[in-house]
Amino acid sequence: MPGNSQRKGSVRKSGKGATVGSGGRVRRGLEGKGPTPAAKDRPYHKAHKDAKRAERTEAKRPPRRQAKSTDAEWVAGRNSVVEVLSAGIPVTGVYVAEGAERDGRLRDAFKMAAEHGYPLLEVTRAELDRMTGGAVHQGLAARLPSYEYAHADDLLDRAVAAGEDALIVALDSVTDPRNLGAVVRSASGFGAHGVLIPERRAAGMTAAAWKTSAGAAARIPVAQTVNLVRQLKALQAAGCMVVGLAADGDVSLPELTAPDGLATGPLVIVVGSEGKGLGRLVAETCDQLVSIPMHNQLESLNAGVAASVTLYAVAQARS
Repeated sequence: MPGNSQRKGSVRKSGKGATVGSGGRVRRGLEGKGPTPAAKDRPYHKAHKDAKRAERTEAKRPPRRQAKSTDAEWVAGRNSVVEVLSAGIPVTGVYVAEGAERDGRLRDAFKMAAEHGYPLLEVTRAELDRMTGGAVHQGLAARLPSYEYAHADDLLDRAVAAGEDALIVALDSVTDPRNLGAVVRSASGFGAHGVLIPERRAAGMTAAAWKTSAGAAARIPVAQTVNLVRQLKALQAAGCMVVGLAADGDVSLPELTAPDGLATGPLVIVVGSEGKGLGRLVAETCDQLVSIPMHNQLESLNAGVAASVTLYAVAQARS
């Protein structure tokens, strides 16, 4: 009897009732699974593999050079504006308050602005207060453009383009913008290819630095770096000798600038801050610490003067 057969190979079905047919299973199999993923999102598709390969290649490339800039800066006050215009510092506009009393300084500012072709704009006193952040402007202010910093690699490229051994001045936490301006001026005067400064806890190219540089900031690039120690190591890898100025240096400046000294090759001179000198990590990164001989050991030089003396000695050695 069907279902009761003991014949080998026979099948006995368990349970009672009708067996579910294939209709439900087929219907579920025909249900949509959503939109088809893009080719680049399918792991086994050629487009996906090409995209992953491109990502790996991009990750291995060095980061692109990006120039950095400061925010625009305001110079407020009649004397300050006249000094800025006299020093040849570029400005984007000279602003005068409505009804401002005309005097000699104001007339000088108008004359120099006209000679340089700078826009001369008249605004309300309230508007000038707002633009200068409430500074004591005496009815006159000037707006400086944002300073475009170079990339550190550009300083080496400048030396290569000139067919010269690189000469770079790096500043370690120099916070006085006047010292920065003095270093920029000396670097330009003694043939350096650029100045390197940290991005944080250091002076930037402000109006005070521009003024002290006496216009040299327009002739020599100033580069910023996030990590000075890492950038010094990169310069060493590029073939530069890195020397730091320190009162207790194991090499004197005359030894550095001797005919067979290190000054004749690619050189980076690191100048420390006004109070503490070189930082520990920066000093440990330097290949040599160089001292400037002084008649009186109790005397010391500020960052701008120390850089100037060293750059002069190096320029003499190279000539």
